Amino acid sequence: MVSSDQRRRQLAREKFERQQQRREEARRRNRRLTIVIASAVAVVAVIGGATYFATSGDDGKKSDKADAAASQSPSAEPSPSASEKSAPEPAMKIDKKSKYTMSLKTSQGDIAFTMDASKTPHTTNSFKSLADKKFFDGTKCHRLTTDGIFVLQCGDPKGDGTGGPGYTIPDENLTALGKAGADGTVTYPAGTVAMANTGQAHTGGSQFFLVYKDSKLPPSYTPFGTMDKDSLKAVEAIGKAGVTGGGADGAPKKAVNISKAAVDKA
Repeated sequence: MVSSDQRRRQLAREKFERQQQRREEARRRNRRLTIVIASAVAVVAVIGGATYFATSGDDGKKSDKADAAASQSPSAEPSPSASEKSAPEPAMKIDKKSKYTMSLKTSQGDIAFTMDASKTPHTTNSFKSLADKKFFDGTKCHRLTTDGIFVLQCGDPKGDGTGGPGYTIPDENLTALGKAGADGTVTYPAGTVAMANTGQAHTGGSQFFLVYKDSKLPPSYTPFGTMDKDSLKAVEAIGKAGVTGGGADGAPKKAVNISKAAVDKA
């Protein structure tokens, strides 16, 4: 007989799968729209002769705002547009044999986690590059999930689940948590830090989630960090306070504003 906890996790995963389908559909719609706009601009440019138009994409890889908090699972970032896919991943500058610590000064206390560059070099290098550029400074953790899956999601410069750095990084370390069970999931232990993505391979950007209670998810989210005990307690307190307006998925009631982020060798 299926327990209530198992049923809740199953429903969360089903919602997650539906969300990914909606994101993929939104990605295709956005691509078509981009083509239409580009064509219109080209026509106007020809007619106007000396008139030029420029469009700038958002700095994230995504655009499905309405779906950003729709399911009880770590929100995957929307897919990058065709132009954003051309943005290069940061050049590798870290020591791949070292460990690094990412430290976040937040309105709910300091949160820190260790990254092992030997296991996740691309992810560690990207976070080091972004932190050095102050990409995360002044951002907020925009999403909290408190039932079925227990995560706090951060790393979006827009604060609505649609932002990113304008490039993608490859998935890494996906076998670290073991083989998926019959339900297609593995356990992401409390204290784990992992990458959000679109549900498609190699679509991580800057959004990441902090697991504050053991959560079952498909093994498709790069686990790249581990929080220390004090940091885990801070995130647990945020989770305990719940979601703004009630419910189990949305903005955390205790606003988590990141004033400064830094990545240094551990």
